[in-house]
Amino acid sequence: MTDSPTILFVCVHNAGRSQMAAGYARALSGGRANVLSGGSEPGSEINPVAVEAMREEGIDISAAVPQLLQTDDVRAADAVITMGCGDACPIFPGKRYEDWELDDPAGQDLDTVRRVRDDIRGRVQRLLTELGL
Repeated sequence: MTDSPTILFVCVHNAGRSQMAAGYARALSGGRANVLSGGSEPGSEINPVAVEAMREEGIDISAAVPQLLQTDDVRAADAVITMGCGDACPIFPGKRYEDWELDDPAGQDLDTVRRVRDDIRGRVQRLLTELGL
């Protein structure tokens, strides 16, 4: 792994879970991690309730745009974190892969999204610690 590990967060629509995780990873790593995110079937916009929940944490993800998962992003990543996207993510030897089972915040109320957000924060904090950040 490089001095600045690259972390890729992947979910189906790249509009909620992976964007919240990427927002936390950028904020909590203090810029010491390269953070990417993508989706197997990207949505048209970021989930506004996820944006609101992250804003409560002082993290602005409103400018994020759902992106199609790129094979080159997987290739570049040291850690690939999937969230409900099944087998859509290509596998490359030597990468750290984790699948985080998280509720999908799509269509959920703010209280539900807060619970998902808080779960994601704890997982991102653990991941960063394990990566030495």
